[in-house]
Amino acid sequence: MKKYFLILVLFISFLKLLAQSNLNEPIETDISIIEQKAHHAKLKALLSGATDNYDVKYHRCEWIVDPTTTIIYGKITTYFIPIRTNFNQIEFDLIATLGVDSVKYHSTNLTYNQLSTNIVQINLPYTLPINKLDSVTICYHGIPDEGNGFGSFKQSQHNGTPIIWTLSEPYGARDWWPCKQSLTDKIDSLDIIVTTPQINKVASNGLLISETQAGVNKIYHWKTKYPIAAYLVAIAVTNYSIYSDYVPLTNGNSLQVLNYVYPETDSLSKFQTPGIINIIKFYDSLTIDYPFALEKYGHAQFGWGGGMEHQTMSFVSGFSHPLMAHECAHQWFGDHITCGSWQDIWLNEGFATYFEGLTEERFFPSSWYQWKLSKVNQITSLPDGSVACTDTSDVGKIFSGRLSYNKGAYLLHMLRWKLGDSLFFLALKNYLNDPHLANNYARTPDLKAHLEAVSGQNLSIFFNQWFYNQGYPSYQLFWSQNEHTISVTANQTQSHPSVSFYEMPIPIKFIGQYRDTTLIFNHQFSGQTFTATVNFPIVNIKFDPELHLLSTQNTITEILSYSSFENQTSVYPNPANSSLTIISLNNSNALESFEIIDALGREVYKSGVYKGLQKEVSADIRTLPKGTYTLKIALKFGYNYRSFVKD
Repeated sequence: MKKYFLILVLFISFLKLLAQSNLNEPIETDISIIEQKAHHAKLKALLSGATDNYDVKYHRCEWIVDPTTTIIYGKITTYFIPIRTNFNQIEFDLIATLGVDSVKYHSTNLTYNQLSTNIVQINLPYTLPINKLDSVTICYHGIPDEGNGFGSFKQSQHNGTPIIWTLSEPYGARDWWPCKQSLTDKIDSLDIIVTTPQINKVASNGLLISETQAGVNKIYHWKTKYPIAAYLVAIAVTNYSIYSDYVPLTNGNSLQVLNYVYPETDSLSKFQTPGIINIIKFYDSLTIDYPFALEKYGHAQFGWGGGMEHQTMSFVSGFSHPLMAHECAHQWFGDHITCGSWQDIWLNEGFATYFEGLTEERFFPSSWYQWKLSKVNQITSLPDGSVACTDTSDVGKIFSGRLSYNKGAYLLHMLRWKLGDSLFFLALKNYLNDPHLANNYARTPDLKAHLEAVSGQNLSIFFNQWFYNQGYPSYQLFWSQNEHTISVTANQTQSHPSVSFYEMPIPIKFIGQYRDTTLIFNHQFSGQTFTATVNFPIVNIKFDPELHLLSTQNTITEILSYSSFENQTSVYPNPANSSLTIISLNNSNALESFEIIDALGREVYKSGVYKGLQKEVSADIRTLPKGTYTLKIALKFGYNYRSFVKD
């Protein structure tokens, strides 16, 4: 009975708020894996179904919530500007199971329809003029749906205490409040006013303006003046313990990091959260100053695996370094600039994953190689998949840990390798400072344009191969040293037929007994041979020793005196079908034996050693699959390598 009495009290209080409100008041000026496991549902609905004929300028969101129940009572006042003519109807996204109680326009009740397509269609009293600010207010209540987010409006418990939290990404905002659920129109400013029983505290976006006692309840008023996407609007309500960390800024000021933590984790949290200080300072140094510095950054604990980058206050399950680093990076990449389509979710998740990795490189350098290797291994665990999300109705594909997070991060890592650190990070600064993108939405071509402008490189081939198409390469290297000349032939195979060849600069480390050197070669086609001068005997070579490239199953084969004897044999026919003949040239009986090596560097045929040196030998290749092969031919004076095609 106590629970229902509280609900009644809250509802009465809410009715008083409705009566007192002025409707015409002026506008006040490895994370990827954890999160992918939670992103599991196949979504039936896509982005906003509401007509895109108006620009949202402001929301005043007034909610009554009690964490002991899943009921929400809401009043949303929206200020908007019509951007199309004949504007006599306005639509909002709202799940059909939430009941609309009334819609008002300047104190006048309006007629409306709640459509089965989860749209509230409001009939205006007359046609509104284009480009003129106006407003409507929707009052509603009910039990929100959780089907289109990952806790759109979730009631759960921590240590036996009730909590309500929201997580609207990607399609769940409409499950608990009427909004324009789009990736084209950010809300310019926002007030969030939440009434809840006194035992609770409310975490949300922006600055906390006031806490007001209201009988047995308390009213929390949050405000943000930064543009915000509808899916980033959030509240979390429970008996939080609250404290702050502070980040010193280069301008002499400090940034408040406001932490809302469970009381039972207060001591541990206070030990862990100061780690965010160096993370924010590091991100500032790499890109631009924290983009919401006039308000705050913050954390609120909630009951979901991983975290969610709600603007100015990330909701997190805990305070590990990787999780804090990942969600904080989203404030730049995901919140300040938001992906303009879920096809481009990597602009959020790929960046956050890579910047999480950059903190490993900066603060835990001994684990940086392993961090990269773990990403490579996970990406290459399957042969297919593009960074571009091809099915935005499937949340598992939108939030693919392997592709959107990890391959997206490695795409950035390879761009950094191609451009060099100074140009890469300058391009990111320009991207974040772009007045058309800052506090707005971006698509992949927007980022590409900034990378090209700074570097002077045409990156169309790179993005076609690594973003739009699928897979990754494997390299097969054959090398030799003749006095001071090193020769390397680089073959390449691809895991997926969508890409015939990946053009990348390839680093090779040449290792001697007492010294080594790393050389970079511009690999433009399979079978390309590179030569260089190395003034010490080579004992071994390593391909891509620092993991600059996304590749796997690479092989290295030493060739003895390759460059001296490359023209000592002939192979015919080529292409061959059933039989292959090898001839020793220059009238020399020089053939000792030969091996056939496939594109993955595996020996698939080996002759015996001939008792006497031969001038001409043949091989039966009828059982070999079609493809390109390499012959390693042993001569009396060294080795010779030849390629042939089995058709």
